[in-house]
Amino acid sequence: MKIHKEGRKIVLYCFVILLLSNAILYYFASKSIFFYFYLLASVVVFGVILNFFRSSRCVFPGETQNLVICPADGTIVAIEEVFEPEYFQENKLQVSVFMGITNVHVNWIPVDGKVLVSTHQNGRFMAAYLPKSSTENERSTIVIERENGDRILVRQIAGAVARRIVTYAQPNQDCRINQEMGFIKFGSRVDLFLPLDAEIQVELDQKVYGNQTIIAQFA
Repeated sequence: MKIHKEGRKIVLYCFVILLLSNAILYYFASKSIFFYFYLLASVVVFGVILNFFRSSRCVFPGETQNLVICPADGTIVAIEEVFEPEYFQENKLQVSVFMGITNVHVNWIPVDGKVLVSTHQNGRFMAAYLPKSSTENERSTIVIERENGDRILVRQIAGAVARRIVTYAQPNQDCRINQEMGFIKFGSRVDLFLPLDAEIQVELDQKVYGNQTIIAQFA
């Protein structure tokens, strides 16, 4: 299992803390049943953290022209036409992917093009599956312009547990599918805002995979 660079220090610190605490408890209470409960809990906690920060190097298996590829592992929790107030200020198709604690939390560039905007907005930490989290939570906004002039907005959203959003995409940067866009630590959500003529290829409650599942297609 490969650990993503965003999690290497956290995994190392967690391992050292759990190792030392178990060693101390073993020294003072090795015959106590509490020691075995703590040891078991430590293994479970470390396993969850290790699983969370795992990294999967996925390459999209095909042509990427006119496709919008899923930016994250998770579940589709919204497909609807909405008014996007922060950048477009007009109606767009919103597709939202909720990432659970067991999902890989790497975020991927969804279309080939050029990054026009990459901004970070402070906000609340409501549960990421709530509709208001898209505009009220801590978030980063990335706008990518395709070669034909279409603009795609991708929003990384913090959740009730997530407290740090990492964004690699920078303004004026050429970007391609198969590139990492960022990372959200400890569970959250990614929203896509697409042109109204995009043909959506996913359904509500569908399990999707970052850099693998086709979200939408353009004619």
